[in-house]
Amino acid sequence: MRQTIIIIGSILILAAAVFAGIKIADLNKKKKPKFNKIIKTVYTQTVNNKAIPVKITTSGNLTAKNKIDLYAEVQGILKPTSKDFKAGTKYYKGQTILAINSDEFYANLQAQKSAFFNSLTAIMPDIQLDYPNEYNKWQNYLSSFDINKTTPKLPQTNSEKEKFFISGRSILTNYYNVKNLETKLGKYSIRAPFNGTLTEVAVTQGTLVRSGQKLGEFIDTSVFELEVNVNEAYAYLLKIGNNVNVSNINNTKSWQAKVIRINSKVDQTTQTIKTYLEVKGEGLRDGMYLNAALETKKIENATEISRKLLVDDTKVFVVNDTILNLITIDPVYFDNESVIIKGIENGTTILSKSLPGAYDGMLVKTINDKE
Repeated sequence: MRQTIIIIGSILILAAAVFAGIKIADLNKKKKPKFNKIIKTVYTQTVNNKAIPVKITTSGNLTAKNKIDLYAEVQGILKPTSKDFKAGTKYYKGQTILAINSDEFYANLQAQKSAFFNSLTAIMPDIQLDYPNEYNKWQNYLSSFDINKTTPKLPQTNSEKEKFFISGRSILTNYYNVKNLETKLGKYSIRAPFNGTLTEVAVTQGTLVRSGQKLGEFIDTSVFELEVNVNEAYAYLLKIGNNVNVSNINNTKSWQAKVIRINSKVDQTTQTIKTYLEVKGEGLRDGMYLNAALETKKIENATEISRKLLVDDTKVFVVNDTILNLITIDPVYFDNESVIIKGIENGTTILSKSLPGAYDGMLVKTINDKE
């Protein structure tokens, strides 16, 4: 009896230990977490193939098309004029920009004119005797001669004898000496060759100006040139007369320009070709930095997308129902931010914004970019 009780007790103790072990094992088991399947939302656009113009984007500094450096060809003291010779002063065509004192030179010119007039007067009796048929024209020349005006052109000689006579009396030498001095007198003042503005000034009124000294810079503010560098690979697309849209660095203002010159030489360092654009309009200034977009040929049956949407430069994601698929396309022209592609049928839905971590076969929810 006692043995039976011991056996039954042992069985109960063993059963209790097994049951306790099972409970402890159940408590130590971790429940598997439940994950909700996340479907990312993507922005899409519908492909509509059309003729896309190729735009070559570049930039450069604006310079005045008409620009001259002012240099002194004579020596003297700079005189005051009707306008101050200072940067920013505007002048109309023909106005005196600056004047150099020419009193001494002018007196010398008048002395030379007087000597020339006297030499003509001295030969008149000989002309009357030896060339009576030519006397009247020389007499009329003397009568019209005014020492305070520009020396008129000498009468034309009608024979070699008359020509040799005039030359032998140093009339031609004296005449051209006077004309040379008159030309030099004109260099004591500089007049505006066009409407423009002084942009640089190197001297002030009262300064002693020396021959060959730079005095300043004068520009035409109505028309400018923009020099830009175009990649040699796209040079064949350029044509003189092409319209170009240019804008300031902040893209707050824009102007219309046109191609006027294309350099035939390729820069060996950058492999670019210098192209020159003519620009007119309000708000333009010499030295401005401008961006230019040159429209060239059009690529038919193509579409333009952001370069960020390209995968390995030759593929893009399309959306079939709710699944992303990666397809191969034909990139035709790359810009800084966009690319013109071919090889996608009209009506195809593609991504309009890049999706980090996207992969072929990915499940997505779509939102049309227009919406």
